[in-house]
Parts: sequence; structure tokens; C-alpha cells
Amino acid sequence: MDTKHSESIGSNMLLTGCIFLANIDLTGVVDYAVKAVIGGGIWLGFKMAADYLERKRSKVK
Repeated sequence: MDTKHSESIGSNMLLTGCIFLANIDLTGVVDYAVKAVIGGGIWLGFKMAADYLERKRSKVK
């Protein structure tokens, strides 16, 4: 009896993924993605401002 175990694992993962994707609320995902992008932009702005101020402060010393 020759079974191909790896193919059954792949098909099980595909089936599980399809079931999870079928139950996703798309508006919630889009809302979360927009909030994540806005939050990332704010974080990037603060990080760039902090780096700029640090370079400016180190040049003065």
C-alpha cells in the first residue's frame, strides 16, 4: 500500500484555508487594513522626525 502523505496534507491545508476564507468579513478586513496603513504612516512619521532631530542634535555637539 503506497500512500502519498504529503499530498493529503496539502489538500487538507487548502480545504482549511478555503473554509477560513469563506467565513471572513471583507469589510472588517478592509477596515483593519486601512487602520494599519494609517497607523504605520503615523509611526513612520514619528520615526523619521526622531531620527532627524537626533542627527540635528548630534551635529550641534
